[in-house]
Amino acid sequence: MLVMERRQRLLEVVNQRKSVRVSELAKLFSVTDETIRRDLEKLETEKKLARSHGGAVSIAPAQEEPEIPVQEREVMYVDEKREIAQEAVKHIVKSDKILLDASTTAWYVARNLPNQVMTVLTNSLKVELELSKKSNITVISTGGTLQGRSLSYVGPLTERALDLFHVNKAFISCKGIHMDYGISESNEQEAHVKQKMIEMTDTVYILADHHKFHQQAFAHVASLDKVSRMITDSKAEESDILLLQEAGIEVMKAFQ
Repeated sequence: MLVMERRQRLLEVVNQRKSVRVSELAKLFSVTDETIRRDLEKLETEKKLARSHGGAVSIAPAQEEPEIPVQEREVMYVDEKREIAQEAVKHIVKSDKILLDASTTAWYVARNLPNQVMTVLTNSLKVELELSKKSNITVISTGGTLQGRSLSYVGPLTERALDLFHVNKAFISCKGIHMDYGISESNEQEAHVKQKMIEMTDTVYILADHHKFHQQAFAHVASLDKVSRMITDSKAEESDILLLQEAGIEVMKAFQ
């Protein structure tokens, strides 16, 4: 492959993924890390991308990403979500007041919750229905504008409802986790709701499978210093876990 062709394809990969590490690009193009660094330096000089710690990020204009329908998300990375959910439940005890967002991973948490006394606040219609089967759990819905594709409540009414409560633990997923740009979501409405969720809890647990690492979605939610703990799946790279720990996050890796 010619140098110019490689650089063009490299740029396409960065723009598609939003953020990519040097080691990933070197493996993808079967060249050395040093060759990729030179390519990135050249592309940055041409103002086509920006280099970051250990890789590169896209500077192409961001576009709001369409929400993947919940029916499709339920069957994506099922093993990873189940692992994360099983680990998350270990951190929930009787009489806790917790928050579960509208992610499919949070729905798996709801499915795994024991039928014992606790309070769950949620903006997810699916979580509400799942927990309605468990008589000892008090379920509080935020209400708001129901998004048909995600079955989540968003908007001003949802945000106002969140202002009325305080929980000791919040279990929140996201679309992307980036060491430089923090946590992000696919659209502005979901991002605003999750910002509120982070503000009204004592301990924030981010539920994220390894596919979300080094990704930057459309709407910024929070910087990593707002996160207390993170639960990820058994396939997460130790190097990524170390980076998150260095950022001050307690990382729990689920095991198969």
